[in-house]
Amino acid sequence: MFDHFGLFVSTVANGLLLTVEATVGGILVATVLSFLAGLAMLSRFAVLRAVTRIYVEVWRGTSEVVQLFWIYFALPVLTGFQILPLWSGIAVLGLNFGAYGAEIVRGAVQAVPREQREGCVALNFTPAQRMRRVILPQALVDMVPPFTNLFIQLLKGTALLTFITVPEMTYQASQVLVTRYTGQAALIWTIVLVFYLGLSILISSGMKLLERRTAARVGRAPARRRAVLSGAGT
Repeated sequence: MFDHFGLFVSTVANGLLLTVEATVGGILVATVLSFLAGLAMLSRFAVLRAVTRIYVEVWRGTSEVVQLFWIYFALPVLTGFQILPLWSGIAVLGLNFGAYGAEIVRGAVQAVPREQREGCVALNFTPAQRMRRVILPQALVDMVPPFTNLFIQLLKGTALLTFITVPEMTYQASQVLVTRYTGQAALIWTIVLVFYLGLSILISSGMKLLERRTAARVGRAPARRRAVLSGAGT
């Protein structure tokens, strides 16, 4: 059963870089869109709120696979411009998860206590100063845990790029290995699972570090530590 173990690992690893590139690219696009759309939904301009809400609902409410096919197959027919498979995948991952992230940003900003906003008004801060210096730093602490889950989901979503022939890890397993070594499919897919698990752990560890740093900047403990401390005091 383990006769070809080294070959399986090396073949899956051949797709690791593309999986990482798609993940990092998708995270960057999703993060930018999350903040832009999340803050836009809090705008005082109704038109901006409406446009942003349409974006969020369309990308959250439609199939990710269909979105991928539309960007890669349908859009070039309409525009005459063919997008590279990897960039198509990054665009879909960024747009899709950016729509989910927008709700995280909106909710975290709205969760900042009203007293903090009133204090900003008392200090004559402009709206931009309130957001940049007081509201966002506190909201960031609450954003990190849900963004951790979102980014891990995005990582797992990179497997969809197999459908447009991006040779990432899932493609290497399904199209290169399983077709040749059908009887060892269980071992092949277990190796793929371990690779995804390792990347998920890296994302989780990095986000935990970010959570501690953002919490320290505003003088707060991370959520789990706060819960333990509050429980000890009761």
